[in-house]
Order: sequence, then structure tokens, then C-alpha cells
Amino acid sequence: DSGDCDSELREWRPVIYRQCTDGLWLLFFFLFWAGLMFITGYAVMAGAAERLVLGYDSFGNICGRKNTPVKGVPLSGQDMTNKKYVFFLNSCSLEMQNLKISSLSLCVSSCPQEQLNSLEDLQRFARNNGSCLCVYNLDISRYILDPKAAELCPTLPVPPSKSFPLLNRCIPQNPECYSKYAFVLISMVNEMDVFHRILSGILAGRDTVIGLSVLALAFSFILVLAFRFIGTLLVHTLIALVVFGLLFVSGVLWWLYYDYRNDPTTELETEKKNVKFLLGYAVFSTIFTVVLLSLILVLRKRLQFTVQLFRIVGKIIGRIPFLLFQPLWTLLILTVFWVFWVAVLLSLGTAGTAQTTSGGQVEYRALSGICYMAWYHFIGLIWTSEFILACQQMTIAGAVVSCYFNRNKNSPPPHPVLSSISVLFCYHLGTVVKGSFLITILRIPRIVLLYLYNILNQKESACAKCLFKCCFCCFWCPGSCLRYFHQHAYTATAINGTDFCTSAKDAVFILAKNSAKLGSISCFGDFILFLGKVFVVCFTVFGGLMAFNYHRELQAWVVPLLLIGFFASVMSHSFLSVFEVTADAMILCFAIDMETNDGSAEKPYFVDQELLAFVCQSNKLTEEQKHRRRRPFQDNEDGTELQPMV
Repeated sequence: DSGDCDSELREWRPVIYRQCTDGLWLLFFFLFWAGLMFITGYAVMAGAAERLVLGYDSFGNICGRKNTPVKGVPLSGQDMTNKKYVFFLNSCSLEMQNLKISSLSLCVSSCPQEQLNSLEDLQRFARNNGSCLCVYNLDISRYILDPKAAELCPTLPVPPSKSFPLLNRCIPQNPECYSKYAFVLISMVNEMDVFHRILSGILAGRDTVIGLSVLALAFSFILVLAFRFIGTLLVHTLIALVVFGLLFVSGVLWWLYYDYRNDPTTELETEKKNVKFLLGYAVFSTIFTVVLLSLILVLRKRLQFTVQLFRIVGKIIGRIPFLLFQPLWTLLILTVFWVFWVAVLLSLGTAGTAQTTSGGQVEYRALSGICYMAWYHFIGLIWTSEFILACQQMTIAGAVVSCYFNRNKNSPPPHPVLSSISVLFCYHLGTVVKGSFLITILRIPRIVLLYLYNILNQKESACAKCLFKCCFCCFWCPGSCLRYFHQHAYTATAINGTDFCTSAKDAVFILAKNSAKLGSISCFGDFILFLGKVFVVCFTVFGGLMAFNYHRELQAWVVPLLLIGFFASVMSHSFLSVFEVTADAMILCFAIDMETNDGSAEKPYFVDQELLAFVCQSNKLTEEQKHRRRRPFQDNEDGTELQPMV
């Protein structure tokens, strides 16, 4: 009848609403990625990443590549496969005008190792080495005979130079020429916007960044295996390594700062900025070390319970061994996406039209709107990375939930990871999109504040800097809290199938109701995992400091060092989040189990007896500590009381 239809409609209404909401969020995400694909196509068509990576001459030829001709430029479109280095004809007196170096540049096969004092020396060098240092249309045999040779050949004397890995340029070795050459290049970098500075930082330390990222991957994988078979000795060893690493890195940072500050050769602008950032890194590392050592000292008595917690978590992972391989797939997807993102960024940074000048040369002028596309592309990096990590969290939470709410603990459900992935793609993608979008929304103001701080830093406004730091802290705190509740929201979604907001509300309510019983358990487990992440980041950044310290010339290594720290933190979080999400999901499942069941024959608990005994023992210790804190304010053992003073 109509009453039954109305009741069924009321039951299905939340489900229909959730499906429509998830569909709208998925549509929004697909539309956003359609914009990213448009930017990608535009960057591929209008950009030339090889021009930025390999360098190019004044006629539009990319060094080390076979080129296509540019209309109106006779010397363009040449085969530069064997000419890999950029050589400036006037390297000792370079000038910069509107972010362009005024000197004529050529692609050469080798840089002159010795000083060339005459046209005869240029001719001899070209014949012996096959490297022509004059303009391409001047034949080697006419270096001495042509009356215009002085204009088409480099300014004499040509100083000895050496090929430098930064953009494949021939760097003069003469001290006077080197200082002028470096001043022009550094001035050009300093006048670029933040977008191009990031590009130059990536290119300057790309080999080191890749090598240290692999090192962070190895550290993370070793820690995952160690946590799988954790013991008391291993926990103490990890804490000792973290303490040693923090103290050592802080000491190295202060030593490098003192060394750079007292170095009389520190004159370039990038080296001065390195000194400032070293001071900031050293102060932050010192404060962080002091706070972390204080926490370790306070929580040292809880280490044994942390070991028991990880043994229980390891038991669950032993039932679902494929959870340990989940970070590898996540990291593989993240790596593919990051490579794609960097490739598009490089192409976008070189997007410009080739315009012919009066002297038959080529100038590349940036197109309008590139800066807005770069910001859109950067938001895509944050949102997509958070989405991929959220998918991993949802997959792990779904597998743990199916294993926990299984009556027969000795016979886990078949293929829990694959089942969790299929449920994710069929029902929960909208929830993951919404959760990752909220994290992105809270990160965008912080990025904008960093951009404004970079502008205010040049104006030396102390009041504005103080206001910026306060706003940055205000945006950081909600983001950290939201990231913590995201994991519980995904677990609640895997249990009840509700939308993100409803799941987050239910998870917060249940955890707040059971905070006295379960808060300390989750806190200590997360603290040990946090120490593991600090271990990976600490030793990876230390390797970066040592690597960049040996390449001080023309190295603005602030951006590469930040990239190394970012990649190390993402990798360690991706791997160790298996234990973190498993522990948090297990605790939330336990709380829901205690709320919905009473242990009777009609409503038996799903909890494993080992976990139940562990929670009871932990709560007993907490109650004893509270009782000891209250005892000094009560009567003592002799029965004496506090008497009023006469």
C-alpha cells in the first residue's frame, strides 16, 4: 500500500542522495582533469622543454638536437646533434636586458680549454677539435680572410672555459670573466618569477633529487619490514637513530651556516640566500629536536604498550599480507603522475612564440596567461596527489574492516584487498574526491600566503611578515586536524557506506565518546610511526646537504632541498600509512563494536581476545597514573590531614 511505499522511499532517500552527490563530485573531478588535459595539450604544442633543459642558440636551434627551420631566420633548422654546449661570443662582458642576455650564443661541440688570443688560434681550434666558435655561415678557411670576421667571431682573447652541467653552458674559467658571467646569470634568475625559479631549481639539482628520492624509498621499505616484525629492541634502536639523526643534522646545519657566513668568497646572490635559508633550517631543526626529545622523555614508559599494539597490527597484516604491497602500487602511480606533471611544467615554462629580430635572430616571448595555467597545474598536483593517497587509505581501511567484522578469525575473507578496491571504484570514489578536495582547499591559502611572503620579503615589511606567519599558522592547524579525521571518515564509510560528511561526524562522535579508553592507544602508535617518518626525512635531507655542499658554484639549492624533503615525506607517509591506517581502522572498529554489541549470546563481540586484553591493560595503566596524580591531594597513609595555620 501507500504507507509501505512511503517507508521504503524514506529508507532509500539517503542512498539516492549519496549516489547523486558522489556523482556530482566525480563529474567535478573529471571536469577539472579536462582542464589539465587542455593545459597539457597547449604546453606540448606551444612549449619546448628541450629548449630549457639543453639550451639553445640565438637562431632558435636547440643544442644536441636536429632542428626545424624558423621562417625568416636563415641560420635556423640546423642539425646540432653533435653540438651540445651553449657558447657566448662575448662571455667576459655579458649584459642582461629584459631577462635576455645580449651576447650572441652558438651551439658548439666542445668548449675551448685554453685561451685563444687571435683568429689563427680560433681557426686552429676549429680544425683540431671540430668545434667552430664563429657564426655558422662563416667558413673555417675564411676566419682570417673575411673582413667581417671580427664581428662574426668571439671577442678576443677568448678565455678558457669548461662545460658546466647547469643548462650545458660553457663557463669561463678566468676569475674576472667568471664573476661577470655568474653575476649576469644569477641576476637573470633573481628577476624571474617564482614559477621559473622552481624550474631552475629542479633542473639544477635533478640528478641529486632523483638519487636521494631512491634513497628515501629504500629507507621507507626497510622501515615497513622492520615494523612488521617489531620488538622492544627495535623500538629503542629506532628512537636512538632518530635522536642521533636529529642532533647530527642540526649540528651539520649550524656548521654549514657558520662556514658559509665566514666564507670570503660568498658574494653571489644565490649563495647569500643559501646562508639565510640555512639559518632558517638550522633554527627550525633545533626547535623541532628539542620538542621531539621532550616528547620521547615523557612517553618513554609507554613503549612496551606500543610494541604490543604493533604486534596486534602485524597480526592483522599477516592475515592480509598484500597490504604490504599496497604502497608500491601507490608509489608507482604517484611517480608516473609526478613525471607527467614535471614534463608538462617544463613544457609550460617554455611556451612562447618565436619572433624574428632585425639581425636575423630568434627571440622567444612568453604567451599571456601562462602564469594562471601554472597555478591551475599546481592545484592539480596537490589535489591529484591527495586523491591517490586517499584511495590507498580507503583500500586499506576497507580490507581491515572486512577482516575485523569476520566471525571466523582463522579464516579471513577471500581477497580482501581486491574486494576493497572494487568497492572503492564502484561506490566510494565520490567520497574520496570530496575528502581530497577539502585538504586541497585548505592548502591553497597556505600556498598563496607563501607567494605573498616572497613578495613582502623584498619590501622588508616586518608587520606584514608577522601577519603572514599568524595567518599561515591558522591555516596549518585546521589542515592537520582535517587530515587526521580523514582516515577515520574513510573507515566509517567502509563500515556503514555513508557519505564523507556523515561518516566524519559519526567517527568523531564515537571517538570522542571513547576518548578516555582509546585516545592514548592511538596517540602512542601514531607517535612511533611519526618517528619513523622523521627518520626517513632526516637522513635523506642530510644526504642532500652533503651532496649540495660540494656544488656551491651557481647552485641555488634551496628549492631542490625542499623537493627532497617533500618527496621523502610523501614516500615515508605512503609506506608507513599501512600501519597507521590499519591501527586507526582497528581502533575505530573496536569502538563501534563496543557500541553496537554487548558480548551476550545474541550480540557477541567481533573483537579478537588479544586486542580486548590489550585495551583493558592499557586502560588499567591509565587509571593507575590518574590515581597516583590525585593521591598527594588526599590523606596520606598515616591518616594526618592538613591543618589551618594558627
